[in-house]
Amino acid sequence: MSKPHVGMIGLAVMGSNLARNIESRGFQVAVYNRTAEVTKEFMSKFGACDGKPAGFVASYTLQDFVKSMAAPRQIFIMVKAGAGTDAVIDQLAPLLEKGDIVIDGGNAYFKDTIRRENTLKAMGLNFLGIGISGGEEGALKGPSLMPGGPKDAWKIVAPLLEKIAAQADGACTNYVGPDGAGHFVKMVHNGIEYGDMQLIAEGYDILRSVVGCKADELHTIFSRWNQGPLSSYLIEITAKIFSKRDPQANGFLVDKILDKAGQKGTGTWTVQEALGLGVSVPTIAAAVDARTLSSIKAERVAASKEFSGPVVEDFSGNREAFISAVHDALYASKIMSYAQGMAMLAAASKQWNWDLKLHEIAALWKGGCIIRAKFLDEIRRAFSSQPAPSNLLLDSFMKKEVARCLPSLRAVVGAAVARGVPVIGFAASLAYFDSFRIANLPQNLTQAQRDFFGAHTYERVDMAGTFHTEWEG
Repeated sequence: MSKPHVGMIGLAVMGSNLARNIESRGFQVAVYNRTAEVTKEFMSKFGACDGKPAGFVASYTLQDFVKSMAAPRQIFIMVKAGAGTDAVIDQLAPLLEKGDIVIDGGNAYFKDTIRRENTLKAMGLNFLGIGISGGEEGALKGPSLMPGGPKDAWKIVAPLLEKIAAQADGACTNYVGPDGAGHFVKMVHNGIEYGDMQLIAEGYDILRSVVGCKADELHTIFSRWNQGPLSSYLIEITAKIFSKRDPQANGFLVDKILDKAGQKGTGTWTVQEALGLGVSVPTIAAAVDARTLSSIKAERVAASKEFSGPVVEDFSGNREAFISAVHDALYASKIMSYAQGMAMLAAASKQWNWDLKLHEIAALWKGGCIIRAKFLDEIRRAFSSQPAPSNLLLDSFMKKEVARCLPSLRAVVGAAVARGVPVIGFAASLAYFDSFRIANLPQNLTQAQRDFFGAHTYERVDMAGTFHTEWEG
C-alpha cells in the first residue's frame, strides 16, 4: 500500500468519527493518539471491515506517525482546544517537511489560530483552522466545514473536504477566508446556536407554564412546527426529546433533567468579540446569561423560598391561538438572532479584511451543522442579492415575516412577564428590534451625562460640529 497523505491526531469521539468518515470516502488515514491504548482500541474496532484491512495506518509515536505519511501531509489535530493543541503542534512541527499542512479542527479561539498560522508559516509549514459543526454524528456522516487559512493550502485539502462534508445543495464546505476566518465563523455559528437553543427553551417554558402543556403534547406541537418555517435540526431533536420516556422511572425524561446548562466558552467569545467590533448581539448575550444563571442552582432554590412571582388567574384565552403565537414569537426572535450573527460577520470581515461571503456562509450551514434549518435558504437569498441588505432585517422577505410575527412576540413577552416567566431571549430580541427601528433613542441624555461629568462632548441634531457645555455654569 502507498503511504497516506491524510493523518488524524486525537481519537476521542470527534477525531475517531472524522477519521472513519475520511476513510469511508476512499482515503487512507494515518492515526495516532497520545494514549496508545486508545489507538489500539480504535484499530480493534475499525481496523478491519468484513475481515479485510481498512485504510487505517496506526502509529504509537509521533515520529512513526509522521514517517508513515507521504508529503505533502494533511494532518488533522482533534484534541482539546487551547494548551492541548499548542502542545501537539510544538511536538509535531519539528518532525514535518516544508509544505506540509497542519489542520486544527477543534473549537479554537480565532486569535490563537492566527498566532499558530504565523508560527508555522515561519517554519515553512501551512496551517488551516477549520470550524467543524455537527457533533459526533456529523463528524461521521458529514459535517459542516468552515476552513480558514492560506488559500493555496486550502486548495490542496479542498477535494478531501468536499467529499467528507455534509451534502445539501452541494457540499457544505467552501473557503471562508484567511488566517482565523474559519474559526471566527464557527464561533459565530456557535453563538447563533446558543441563541436558538435559548429561544426554544423559552418557548417550551411559556407553553408549560402559561397553558400547561405536558411533554406528550409538546412532542406533537414541536413535530408540527418542524413542518413549517421553523423546520430545523434543533426543532426536530426537541420534538424527539419530548417523546422520550424515563427508562428508570415513570414519566418523561426531560422532566427529570436538572436545569443547569453547561457551556464551553464559544458563546462567551462571541459576545466578547461583538463588543470589540461594536456590534449589538443581545439575543446571543441573553442566551449566555441564561446558562450562567442556570448554573447557580442552589442560589436559585434558596431565592425561590424568599420571593414569589405574581399571582395570576389560570389561562382563559384561546389555547390554540396562544400556542400559534408562541410559534410566531419564536420565529421572529430567531430572525433577530441570525440578524445579529450576520451583522457580526459583516463587521469582522471589514475589520480584518477577510472578504467574507455571507451568502456562502449561509450555504455552509445548510447541512451537517447544529443550526441547519430551512430558514437558511432565505438568508442565502438575501445576501446573494445586489445590493445585499446592510442588516438581515432590511431584506424584503424578512421585513414581511417580522411584521407578521411581531404582534405575537409582543403578546407572548407580555403574557410571560405578567406571569413571572423569564423570557430573557425573547425580550432581548424584541428590544433589539425596537432599538433598531426607532430613529431617536434616549442616548441623547446619555451623551449629555457623559459631557456633564467627563467633558466627553456631544453632537447636535440641528447643526454640525462637536460641542461641550458647562452644565452648572
